Amino acid sequence: MAKKKPEEPPQGSPAWMATFSDLMNLLLCFFVLLFSMSTVDAEKFEMVIASLQSSFSILPSGGSTIGEGQMISAGVSQLEFLDQFYQEKANSSSEEEDDDVEERYEQKALEESEQMAEEVEQQTKEEGIQDEVEVDFNAQYVLITLNGALLFDSGSSDIREDAYPLVDKIGAILGRYDHNIIEIEGHTDNVPIHTNKYESNDVLSMYRALTVADYVRGITNLNPGYVKSSGRGDYVPVADNATPEGRAKNRRVEIKIYNSYNSSATEE
Repeated sequence: MAKKKPEEPPQGSPAWMATFSDLMNLLLCFFVLLFSMSTVDAEKFEMVIASLQSSFSILPSGGSTIGEGQMISAGVSQLEFLDQFYQEKANSSSEEEDDDVEERYEQKALEESEQMAEEVEQQTKEEGIQDEVEVDFNAQYVLITLNGALLFDSGSSDIREDAYPLVDKIGAILGRYDHNIIEIEGHTDNVPIHTNKYESNDVLSMYRALTVADYVRGITNLNPGYVKSSGRGDYVPVADNATPEGRAKNRRVEIKIYNSYNSSATEE
């Protein structure tokens, strides 16, 4: 009787090895992704979050942040003040939710400006100049408005002698915001001017803003690079130039203290 030929083993690798190989490839891709995320900027980080959330749905339950703006176990640095908003974006599933996050971001900026405005108003009272300045705010900055007639003689960009105490007190207030961008703007009425030094209202407003900015830089410890100046001429009136009272309001100097959400200085 002929012997039965033994069965030959199946060709190729065992089935478990294929599964194991797929698993290793997935793990490799995952760690490569983590490594690449450690060097991306904030904009790319947001794009990665959106991609992962839509493709793998792992971040809503697995990702987390801490107050210092670091992603746990990933080595990703987030911009200060924005980590909570990126986390919310990772959990968003529609454009409407993204719009809601932006609205909340703007609301946070507005709340900070409001708090700063209250501080500035309190400081003007302590300095005794609350009747000589106006304080307002929006989601970008706190606005301090000075009557141009208090600071300058007609057709001049030199600070009046009796105005130096006022500017000194304004400088003391501004000096408390050494991490904020400060912008000083000069404004005029629409009455034409043409002299050897000031050929137009644009030039006059520019010189007035620069004069105040230079003086503030000199009496404070503010980083000069954070103090900007610009002349706006008669292009941004706040009152009717047809009346003397309106023209007087338009001749002004505005000082904008930008909040942390809108100051590039806070990123350094």
